[in-house]
Amino acid sequence: MKKRHPVQSLGMPTAQDLLCRWIGLDPGTIGTAAIQRAVATRMAASSVESDSEYAALVARDEDERDSLVEEVVVAESWFFRDSQVFEYVRSFAATLAGLPSRGPVRILSAPCASGEEPYSAAMALLGAGLAPEHFLIDAVDISRVSLERARQARYSANAFRNADASFRDRWFRRLGGGMVLDESVRSCVHFAWGNLLEESFVAESLSAGRAPYDILFCRNLLIYLTPAARALMEDAIQRLLKPDGLLVLGAAEPPIMKGNWIAAGSGSVFALRRGVPTAVARQDPASHARHARPAATPAARVALAAPVPSAGVEPGVPSLDEVLSQAGDLANARRHSEALSLCEAHQRRLGPAAELFFFMGMLHQSAGDLDRAEGCFHKTLYLEASHEEALLSLALLAAQRGDAPMAEKYRQSSARVLSRKAPS
Repeated sequence: MKKRHPVQSLGMPTAQDLLCRWIGLDPGTIGTAAIQRAVATRMAASSVESDSEYAALVARDEDERDSLVEEVVVAESWFFRDSQVFEYVRSFAATLAGLPSRGPVRILSAPCASGEEPYSAAMALLGAGLAPEHFLIDAVDISRVSLERARQARYSANAFRNADASFRDRWFRRLGGGMVLDESVRSCVHFAWGNLLEESFVAESLSAGRAPYDILFCRNLLIYLTPAARALMEDAIQRLLKPDGLLVLGAAEPPIMKGNWIAAGSGSVFALRRGVPTAVARQDPASHARHARPAATPAARVALAAPVPSAGVEPGVPSLDEVLSQAGDLANARRHSEALSLCEAHQRRLGPAAELFFFMGMLHQSAGDLDRAEGCFHKTLYLEASHEEALLSLALLAAQRGDAPMAEKYRQSSARVLSRKAPS
């Protein structure tokens, strides 16, 4: 047997370097020993004995690169993993689907592993009464082996470890030693290979005039990435998700997500939405004029038990925009209670303001206090009946409580607002 030649220290990347660079993997998250075993396995399979020779092979041969990825990537998932996530997604999607001007609800699952996650989303939406034409689900992964398994949609008992497996009897049939998913669910999900860190992936996802996604599942990926790769992934998420969209992460990932995000519901949901008021506070003056809220009437001021604000702004006292900006920064830093305290401290001084009440409602909702959130959203509508985000938020809260008629009422109201805003 030939003697293996170590890689020369001439700046030449190793196979591990190339792999980690391409998929953004932080070696420390799975251990360098695991990567070294994967490289050794592929070197033996390729009949390559030199480290440098194998690195060159990975650099020029996409098939070998993919084979090395398969040795490293562990596609571990099961149906309805964290069931409360899918309950929230179902309510969110049903609310959007009730708005005819928005078209089908667009969902992306990336990475999708062997299909358990996107298929769970499809079953949840079909079970909620949505027709297949009401939503579109794209599912992407870097593992071609996992994608092929997803397309076959045949699963072992390990995929049904969820305690409530009633969905299995409804959507699956037994075949041999496994369970095969019904075609009515399989046809709702479109699988494709893709590397989420490549610019071409984002460009192609938004090509041909396709809108960004309403819901984006990106669970348990960020925790495995290097800081540089994580920054690229966060930028991709910002571009792929609609401004009012829902981002679903893994349990450990919301605290490490950078940017303007706040919890969409209780902490166990692991879902985030953009901190809308911060963006309003920091927009350009022309845009701010378009979003300016009508002044509250005297009756409204009395009803909300708030004093009439002074005509001028006292020196050193923050304005409404400044309060929203400061509170948004606190929320982005996951200091939600401090953000809420800041808003409450300035609310009486500033007087009734639709955006301030709306932001307070989002903060209460993120803390799981649905009653106070609902109260704030109602105050928002009292001041501005056409506040679309408040109507959608109330529809979501009603759906969460199981009040379908009220959820539908708010959806219809939001649809009317959208129709009036649509260009003629």
